[in-house]
Amino acid sequence: MQKSDPWLASPWRRSVLAVLVGALPVLAFPGPALWWWAWFALVPWILLARTAPGGRRAAYDGWCGGFGFVLAMHHWLLPNLHVFTFVIAALLGALWVPWGWLAHRTLGGAPSAGRAWAALVVLPSGWLLAELVRSFQGLGGPWGMLGASQWQVAPALRLASVGGVWLLSFLVVAVNVALAVLVAVRRARVPALAGLVATAAATSATWVWSPRPDTDERAAIAVVQPGVVAGADSADRRFDREEELTRRLADRDLDLIVWGESSVGFDLDDRPDLAGRLAALSRETGADILVNVDARRSDKPGIYKSSVLVGPEGPTGDRYDKMRLVPFGEYVPFRSLLGWATSVGKAAGEDRRRGTEQVVMDVGDGLRIGPMVCFESAFPDMSRSLAADGAEVLVAQSSTSTFQHTWAPEQHASLAALRAAETGRPMVHATLTGVSAVYDANGARLGSWLGTGASTSRVYEIPLTHGTTPYVRYGDWTVYAALVTLAAWGAAEGVRVVRLRRGRRARPGPPARTAHGSPARPGH
Repeated sequence: MQKSDPWLASPWRRSVLAVLVGALPVLAFPGPALWWWAWFALVPWILLARTAPGGRRAAYDGWCGGFGFVLAMHHWLLPNLHVFTFVIAALLGALWVPWGWLAHRTLGGAPSAGRAWAALVVLPSGWLLAELVRSFQGLGGPWGMLGASQWQVAPALRLASVGGVWLLSFLVVAVNVALAVLVAVRRARVPALAGLVATAAATSATWVWSPRPDTDERAAIAVVQPGVVAGADSADRRFDREEELTRRLADRDLDLIVWGESSVGFDLDDRPDLAGRLAALSRETGADILVNVDARRSDKPGIYKSSVLVGPEGPTGDRYDKMRLVPFGEYVPFRSLLGWATSVGKAAGEDRRRGTEQVVMDVGDGLRIGPMVCFESAFPDMSRSLAADGAEVLVAQSSTSTFQHTWAPEQHASLAALRAAETGRPMVHATLTGVSAVYDANGARLGSWLGTGASTSRVYEIPLTHGTTPYVRYGDWTVYAALVTLAAWGAAEGVRVVRLRRGRRARPGPPARTAHGSPARPGH
């Protein structure tokens, strides 16, 4: 068995260390964007859980590490949610309790080579289980999935086209496990090296044999980013600025113009003057305009966030109502229980209403787009569904103006690279205040980002692609494989425990002795 460090004998010291090591992977994401850091950032956390005095303490190490990871990943929420950010981190951090226990169960003590082999698939599967559960919209969605840290690595993006961001998360954790074994378990170095070789081989094979999107045409799509417009009458002044920037796009032979999330603060049925101005802009530029209306509907009760397509004659009738809302930002989950969050932070005072279905829009000349709003671009299943339904270009309309000087805008913009690579479809990420970005069907960035200091419009020549990626065709097979792996391992562990107990019961105890020291015989 490994020797325990006397310094870690204190539960408080160990808990603080677990929080710190759990936060380490965040450096792999934007803003630092040290993508290579992700491939060994989990090693200290794994080693800590491995050296826990028992499974219960290892599970607690998983919880503390999960708390540190979630808090560091969402630290930019602190000015808005205040103390509730810590509550959220504590609740979501509990998802890593099984992972901490699994790290101790598979690698604790002096593990055999067989247990090291198991750790290489069980621990990544346990991590995916945590990511799967927190990916539910009500728990905040899949923001900060470990595989998303590889958004700028071409071989990783090719892997995403096969198994989605899930496959990247699995392989990143597997490499971390292998490195932890190399560091701490000498007798199991062969499985660890084999795991590293297998990861490299899988990446190389995917790079060589996975299908690449076929490019045949191009579309000219413009992004309008007005920048920060605050204060009184900000909705009207923002519209004026967007109108001014859009006029500059005349005579550019465009296929589509995209405005950001909440770019129109009034229902267009209630403001025919704004609808008329948008139609005039469409005629002047020769392109349809995709705006985003954040307002109380005139035909339905409540406030909706909606992608609305406007052509030369006005709104075309194509409309997508946002389906997945931002917890606390756009609605308060279990408001009767958690409504107090509005008194300690900037949580939504009124819940937005949800749409019911995704929409693919035809913007003319046969170009079909799939709109999403805000953090819906974090959900792999939404972009996959749009691609399967025939969208040629994915479009996300977003606004991170509340978090202008944090890591959030760059983190959000990076997600579009993953969605593009997964679906084999180019993606436009258009925002009000930056960061706006455009990616081709391989996830490679087209042109430069429009940063948080930019107030401008820009045209992107986007290669259009056809064909279907393995991820669009087969979906989240990595997740299903991980769940089967955990079930199989759990069943095997259960059988092993039962056999051990039966063996103990069947093993005869030492014979009883008489007063003279001789063994007692039956019948005497």
